[in-house]
Amino acid sequence: MSDKQVESLQLKINNLENVLSHVGAYVFTKDLQGRYTYVNQKVLDAFGRRYEDVIGKDDSQFFDMELSDQLYQNDQKVMRENITVENEEFNVIKASGEHRIYHTVKNPLHDDQGKVIGLCGISSDITEQKKLQDVNKEQQQLLDTVLNNVGAYIYMKDTERRFRYVNKHVTELFGLPVSQIIGCLDTDVLPQEVADHFWDSDKKVFESNASQETEEEFADKDGNMRHYLSVKIPYQFSRDSKVLIGFSTDVTELYALKERYQQQANTDALTGLFNRRYFFENADREFKRTQRHSLSLAAISIDIDNFKQINDKYGHPIGDQVLLAVVKNIIPNVRLEDVLARIGGEEFSVLLPETTPDKAQLVAERIRAYQDANEFVAENGIHIAVKLSVGVSALRAADESFLDLYSRSDKALYQAKYQGKNTVYYLP
Repeated sequence: MSDKQVESLQLKINNLENVLSHVGAYVFTKDLQGRYTYVNQKVLDAFGRRYEDVIGKDDSQFFDMELSDQLYQNDQKVMRENITVENEEFNVIKASGEHRIYHTVKNPLHDDQGKVIGLCGISSDITEQKKLQDVNKEQQQLLDTVLNNVGAYIYMKDTERRFRYVNKHVTELFGLPVSQIIGCLDTDVLPQEVADHFWDSDKKVFESNASQETEEEFADKDGNMRHYLSVKIPYQFSRDSKVLIGFSTDVTELYALKERYQQQANTDALTGLFNRRYFFENADREFKRTQRHSLSLAAISIDIDNFKQINDKYGHPIGDQVLLAVVKNIIPNVRLEDVLARIGGEEFSVLLPETTPDKAQLVAERIRAYQDANEFVAENGIHIAVKLSVGVSALRAADESFLDLYSRSDKALYQAKYQGKNTVYYLP
């Protein structure tokens, strides 16, 4: 080999040495006995040794082998089985006592005949990365624990309608594991109609880039309809990644309680009919609608004849039974669109939308006759002939409010009583 060739080779070696010393990884070679035959500067810095103090030495000089046994096992596997080994190694450096974790790739070295004569390795220190992963994992576990124990359904969706996160409550509601929800379209997880219903409010979040509050309904896995109060807020992961975070609280019980209170406020406790307050509120609305569209409207007032005597003779429990029996007899004779209410005591009223005077009188007579033909029998076997007086009136052009119409039907009722009871009287 000429001097020029030697010089060229030395230059290449120096360049390679320079590259290996600045590659940002730990580069080394070993012989079959595990002794170092080459290390780059990064290895020397880690060991705190000079080059000549490392070459020819094995790992027992630099690592606590009781805690770094995996390192030795991997070396033996590479050279014994003539294979590449890539994994993580946990090492304790004697010089500093540091605990380090490396991602290491080890390959067998061969002579000209292909015989294994050692190994070369490249290791990257991932200690801080692993610590960060552990911290992230711990924080994720903590976050999951918190979100899974919050009394709300929490989820995240992107602009393509894909779920990006769901907490435990959502998986239980959908009846699916997390793996079958995350990354899936809402239409893959939910029926099309339900998914589209949710997307209507989701879309408003993305379009307005502002929080939205809405009430939503969803049938649980048992088919029971649940009511939710949902708050959805926009969140920007990156310039091109928009999501919404939804918090839905189950308010089914509150919803049912509200409906129950609403029903109690609108109904008579004994008969279950609408009460006086609801009747007049509804009648006022119907009166305005009737005037606006030039429709007909009628009202019927009903009173149980001699009800005070029934109470005095048989007692209030029997009187209550009479009230219930009368209601039972009136209901089949009115339409679903008619409003039947207990106005007070033994008095009832019926509002008949879009009903002419003639038809209203027919309805009134049908109610009276049906009751007249059905004798009341109390639970104790007592037979009582229960009769009704009925007053009817219809809307006039001059009427300024529903009370004008109602007062006429009430006057007609008293005329029916004056004429001998158990009759219908019409006051135009």
